[in-house]
Amino acid sequence: MQSHYDSELKDTVRYLGTVLGDTIKNELGQEWLDRIEQIRKDGRSSYQGETSCSDNLKETFKELSDKDLLTVGRAFAQFLNLGNIAEQEFNSAMNVDASIDALFEHLDKAQLTAENVHKAVSKLNIDLVLTAHPTEVTRRTLIHKHKELASCLQTIHQENLNDHDRQRVETRIADLISQAWHTEEIRSERPTPVDEARWGFSVIENSLWEAVPEFLRELDERLQKDYDVHLPLDSAPVKFGSWMGGDRDGNPFVTAKLTEQVLYLARKRAAKLFAQDFDRLQVELSMFDCSDEMREVVGDANEPYRALLRPLVSRLTATRDGISDFLAGKNVDQSNWVQDNSELLDPLLLCYDSLCKCGMKVTADGLLLDTIRRIRCFGVHLLRLDVRQDSERHADVLSEITRYLGLGDYAQWSEDDKQAFLLRELSSKRPLFPAHWNASDDVKEVLDTCKVIAKHSKNGFGIYIISMASEPSDVMAVQLLLQESGVDWPMPVAPLFETLDDLNNSPDVMRKLLSIDWYRGYVKGRQYIMIGYSDSAKDAGALAAGWAQYESQEALVKLADEFDVQLTLFHGRGGTIGRGGLPAHAAIHSQPPGSLEGGFRVTEQGETIRYKFGMPRLAKRSLGIYASAIIEAMLFPPPEPKPEWRELITKMAAKGRDNYRATVRQDEDFVPYFRVATPEQELGKLPLGSRPSKRKPQGGIESLRAIPWIFAWAQTRLVLPSWLGVMRAIDEVKAESDESVVAEMFSEWPFYRSRLSMLDMVFHKADPRISEAYDERLVPKELAHFGEALRDELTQSIDSLLNLTGQPDIMHRDPEGKESMNIRAAYLQPLHYLQIELLDRIRKAGDDAHNTALEQAMMVTIAGIAIGMRNTG
Repeated sequence: MQSHYDSELKDTVRYLGTVLGDTIKNELGQEWLDRIEQIRKDGRSSYQGETSCSDNLKETFKELSDKDLLTVGRAFAQFLNLGNIAEQEFNSAMNVDASIDALFEHLDKAQLTAENVHKAVSKLNIDLVLTAHPTEVTRRTLIHKHKELASCLQTIHQENLNDHDRQRVETRIADLISQAWHTEEIRSERPTPVDEARWGFSVIENSLWEAVPEFLRELDERLQKDYDVHLPLDSAPVKFGSWMGGDRDGNPFVTAKLTEQVLYLARKRAAKLFAQDFDRLQVELSMFDCSDEMREVVGDANEPYRALLRPLVSRLTATRDGISDFLAGKNVDQSNWVQDNSELLDPLLLCYDSLCKCGMKVTADGLLLDTIRRIRCFGVHLLRLDVRQDSERHADVLSEITRYLGLGDYAQWSEDDKQAFLLRELSSKRPLFPAHWNASDDVKEVLDTCKVIAKHSKNGFGIYIISMASEPSDVMAVQLLLQESGVDWPMPVAPLFETLDDLNNSPDVMRKLLSIDWYRGYVKGRQYIMIGYSDSAKDAGALAAGWAQYESQEALVKLADEFDVQLTLFHGRGGTIGRGGLPAHAAIHSQPPGSLEGGFRVTEQGETIRYKFGMPRLAKRSLGIYASAIIEAMLFPPPEPKPEWRELITKMAAKGRDNYRATVRQDEDFVPYFRVATPEQELGKLPLGSRPSKRKPQGGIESLRAIPWIFAWAQTRLVLPSWLGVMRAIDEVKAESDESVVAEMFSEWPFYRSRLSMLDMVFHKADPRISEAYDERLVPKELAHFGEALRDELTQSIDSLLNLTGQPDIMHRDPEGKESMNIRAAYLQPLHYLQIELLDRIRKAGDDAHNTALEQAMMVTIAGIAIGMRNTG
């Protein structure tokens, strides 16, 4: 199977590369094609360790003009894009249903009763939250072309394709590759949050709209076949949320007005998609037999189903067009708009019941059932929009109002005094905010956001997340602001615990909150808590952060049981290696026992959305992986760590934290080295996501967001935050511990094994030789020792991991993943050497490099390397 994977994928990549070569030749001539081909060959040999070819790349790039460097950068970025498309299509074609097959195989072996399986399936709750990515590098116009290209590859791989049809598909492939080559791959301006939201809507329309009902149909069929268990009509095991247009933490461009615009645009897209579904349904449901219940509703209509559904098509169209007019500033009558899921769901359920009663269940279980499931999953709001804001912004509102009312400064009060004040106001019948209070602009913006929430249906919202939450008052403050703004339903408010200290303190904070009678009444037995992965790893290193996340979740699960509260843990993973991301199955199985009982909620970010959900077959496969992993984890929970495991991992985490911080926080050479050895400064100029790269524009490295922090290190292939200090800590503790206990941890504890598995993946993406090449050209002599020491630790860490796992080489247990990276490596290699040349030229040119071919080429290499590395930030 592996050799088949290698050869077919390589053949496809080679074929696409040849077509791109022909495109370049058609524009620039044979000489250019020969030059690029030579660079490609040197890149492959350089990756294989031939230093003479690395020298060839350096010399070639030194001699090229800025404009020519841009052409080379574009060529190799396109090669990598095409390689990724080939791999995505290949992966989606292979093992589409492997995850579901593996699940049922596991269930069969365990000889579980139908009742146990039904119980686990009824608890299945996958809530995927789409978020914009500050390092999502591919323009929407190119994503569309890539999707078309993937569809062509799917067709061309069909064995029964005749010569004429093959020729037609090959011509279309050449056309699409030519379109992409002649399209600017880098945006000239940053996307707005509305652009990002529209991108999220497109993922739903182009992929998930088809994939979700197909996945649920397949799961349902297998459950019926193997266990005689059905997915109930009212089940919604998959839901989607979004942060695009709601995440205002450190993003000044996300305003209350913009959030409202995104809410309307989401409803417009949902109305468009449901109008198409209902139109198809009313065409298909031409039958005249119906139930007595339906006859009561439609009267003596000859075609009862059409009579019921046709007006809904008109209302959905009116909703879609009316929102367009409303957003254009026109006066609009909203009385005919579809406002609630029940307006669509009730008639469909009536149709379903009628068809079943009249012997037409096969028709009921077709398009009609798919549409019912889409309403349960997406609804008339398409996505549930989360709102996120920093705790400091809420405290500023309360400080300003308490000063205005002569009560003192809220910010200066003790935590007990804050809680007492908030509880009084939450229980008070009178409003806190005076009618004629002129709030400052920043305070008004926070309150306007709360008013938007009050104005719109609760079904359009997910949860309200508080960044940098560290005290009970941070949560109660939001609840008070929502109440004062007229929100008359208990919007879930989730503290986000993201630094190491906040994670460690989270059980105490939640115990204090759940001990308050008013608070327990507000949450009504349901609590959301978000666990931060990025900032905790940036704060304390990968191992300490991972263990703090585990321990806090474990304690929070026990606390929820104590207070009889259903807990939903929201994982801010993003999906990438530097931020705690693991393959979904391993990530879920490494969670503490019981942590999935309240559902699984996780962020899916930017480029990982495309890699997991960008095409219907990929999306179906990804949903299968999530569902099978969650069901398995509920039915076969991982073991609780033994006391001796806990003791060892605690020591390892503490040493890992100290090792990491000794380098990142305490070594005075670290920041100067980071600034010159990586393209961190140049990254800020790249018009990627709508959000600034720093929370505070004037801040130093401590204010740099975790995502660009990871991204900068990935560009130089040092991938530092993912491994720094980890293996050193493990080795130190291992050396002074019982070998059998350490071996037992590895063989029996999924959490510990998953940490090592992630390092295995990280080390395959790391390349000390590339990092050294950056240093040779860009780092001054007085800082050269710093990079050398880091690369020494990286090399030693790789050796330690291999020794610990018993593998002969990195990624030995994942040959497909290894080969995937190897295929892209030959194209990545030239981009790194090109980026080094560009960084040197840009830094020497200073301000003169602005808006030139140099800066454009720099952006292309950053984007190209990100595409080649795939999970980067």
